[in-house]
Order: sequence, then C-alpha cells, then structure tokens
Amino acid sequence: MAKKINVVTLGCSKNVVDSEVLMYQLQKGGWEIIHNSNDTSAKVVIVNTCGFIADAKEESIDTILNFINAKEHGLIDKVYVMGCLSQRYRNELISELPEVDGFYGVSDLPLILSDLNTSLNQKDIVNRLQTTPSHFAYLKISEGCNWGCSYCAIPLIRGKHRSRTMDSLIQEARLLAQKGVKELIVIAQDTTYYGYDLYGKRRIAELMNELSNIDGIDWIRLHYAYPYAFPKELIWVMRDNPKICKYIDVPLQHINDNVLKMMRRGIDRAQTIDFINQLRSSMPDLAIRTTFLVGHPGETREAFDELLEFVNTFRFDRVGVFEYSEEDGTYAQQHYPDSIEPKEKRRRHEALMQAQQNISYELNQKRVGRIFNVIVDGFEDNYLVCRTEYDSPEVDQEVLVVANGAKVNPGDFINVRVTSATEYDLYGEIVL
Repeated sequence: MAKKINVVTLGCSKNVVDSEVLMYQLQKGGWEIIHNSNDTSAKVVIVNTCGFIADAKEESIDTILNFINAKEHGLIDKVYVMGCLSQRYRNELISELPEVDGFYGVSDLPLILSDLNTSLNQKDIVNRLQTTPSHFAYLKISEGCNWGCSYCAIPLIRGKHRSRTMDSLIQEARLLAQKGVKELIVIAQDTTYYGYDLYGKRRIAELMNELSNIDGIDWIRLHYAYPYAFPKELIWVMRDNPKICKYIDVPLQHINDNVLKMMRRGIDRAQTIDFINQLRSSMPDLAIRTTFLVGHPGETREAFDELLEFVNTFRFDRVGVFEYSEEDGTYAQQHYPDSIEPKEKRRRHEALMQAQQNISYELNQKRVGRIFNVIVDGFEDNYLVCRTEYDSPEVDQEVLVVANGAKVNPGDFINVRVTSATEYDLYGEIVL
C-alpha cells in the first residue's frame, strides 16, 4: 500500500508550481498524493505557506494550527511546513510551534525529500504533478526579484532574480503540452526581466515566441510584468503573434509621483501614462490587469484622489487593490512610519473598487452582442464555464454559456455570442 501524503498550497501561483514539482518527486518516490485538502486520511501533511502580506501570513498560521490540532487528536502523524513563511520566520516558528516536525525554506526541495526518505530525481526536475485543470498550467520562468520596492518582502524571502534556462523552460512546456495543456500562463516575480542574469539581456520576447512554436499550445498569457523599462520588443511580439493573448498583468501600484518615489518603483506618472498609451496604441484590444496599493506611507488624501481619477480616466479591464501592511525588514518598515489609520485604508480600498466595479460593468456592456472564441474551463449546473483570451483563470471573469446538451469538454475552444453581462461575468450562447 502506497504511503499517502497531503500537500496543501497557500498563496500565489508561484507556490502552486513549487508544490507541483514537489508532488511529482514524491509520487516518483512511491507516495500517494492528495492536495489542497483538509482531508486527514493522509497521515503526513505538508503546508506550503505564503508570507507576503499580513492576511496571507494569518491564513498560513491558521492552516498550520488546524493540522497541529489534527495531529494532537491522532488524526495525522506528521506536519511539515515549507515555503515563504517558513523561509522568513523559521526560527520564530520553531520556537512557537514545536509540534511541527520540520520547517523548510523556498529552496529546500532536496532536504524535504530527504527527510521523507525520497531521493531527488534531477532528470525529472522539469516535470510536475499538475493540480490545475489539465488544459492550463503555470510556467514559472524565474525566481526572486531585484527591484527592491519599499513595501515588498519578496527579495528578502526569495532572493535576487534568477532566470531558468530557456532550454529547460521549453522542455517543461513541451511536457505540459504532451499532457494536454493548451494554455500557458507565464509567471515570475517580474517576467519582463527574464534572461538578463543568464544572457546579459532581457529575452522574454524571444521566450514567448519559442513557446508559441510548441505544438498543442494555443494560448500564452503573461503575468506580473514590471512597468519600468518594459522591453519594446515584447510589445511587438504580443501584437504580432496570434498565440499570445492580448492580455497583460502589469502591477502599476500608484500614479502619484511622490508615492511612486517613496515606493521606489523607478517610474513616475508621466512614464506610466506613456507606457500605457504605447500598449494601447500597439494593441487597441489589449486587456490590462493591474493592481494598486493604497495606504502606503506618503499617500495623502490628495494623492489618493489622483489615483482614483487616474483609474476613472484610463479604465483598466481588471483591477486588484491591496491595503498597505508593514512588513518586517522592508525599506518602508525601516524608513517610514505607518501613519495612515486602518479605517482610512479600508475607505480608500472600497472607493477604488467601487470605481472599478462601475468601469467593469460599462466595459462588459460593450461586449454584449459580440462573438468571442472562448476556452471551456468546466461545467456548473446547466452552464459551460468559459473564458475569453482577455481573462486569466482564477482571477478574472468568466463567460457562462447555456450548455443545452452541447458535446464539449474542458479545454475545447468554441465561439460564443455574449447575450448579457454583469460587472464581473458575461453570459452567452454557442454560435455554430
């Protein structure tokens, strides 16, 4: 009977990839794998934690405590903790949570496998046990970050930017395509910086073209693109390559010059606006997802009002909003007092999201009557759950299509006419 292990993944898509690599190695070593579950049928549990912001850290701690409780009640035998929280606060966690059987950082794959009596199979390091639906997968192209934004702890956790070789990424993408993956979501802390450390120049545009040559891959989308010094050739590749989705996730964080300077973003208001205009003039149908951080030290009410006006003027397709939280060891924590009250941060958050909700509704109404080629993600009641190329899985809106007995499967592409829309969803019918 196979040994059984439960790998619980918290946090971002980069953590998902780390867990998938670990699970493949464990499976090759004879373990039966379950994942993202509170199931206690597995006597060994690994929690892959997030340590990015306060809410994520709290979720990680709560999850660990739940499994410690299960261990104390004899439901499981071992609890291991890995990932960002463990990397950053290992000594404190060892002291506070002695019930945990081992703590591992973000680069401790060989060590955790060894402690589980499993050898690292280096030849299979590009292989993963996929936890996403079989038709899409994340491709993590680099680790760490060099930018040093004031509020961000990622460089403290994951270190400096380290690109993977292009050959290894192509090999991994081919393996994913052979397993049925049709959509690749390219991720890193900053995807646009890819290759600079290995090849002396940014090679993200070349990588995207190479990935598009893989048989079976139909869509490629780019996440987490830093706006400063955005490579112009990437704009051209996105414009001209039909397999690359007209979609980009580019965190702008703010628009006020003083706030951007205090954030150490390396870009100002005028450069930001010029960048957005370049993207939209090159690709008029481009969907831009962005994130903003409210309540950062130095964000006066006037600075926030400037951000709100900017969002209302430029009308982004997707917006996420975070409230500033003081993170240990960051530049902001060491140099700026966190003087904005939590209630005011929440007010700004809600005001920005309300503005975006109105924008999303208006943009979606303009899609009513249009026909889109969509990918089928799954089924819900009598609906096919689909996405356009302008929507990334798990973070963006869906297209709900009346099934009416249609013979389609997840991963299929179909043409859909949008018949109605809400703020965050489209509804449609199949066009034969």
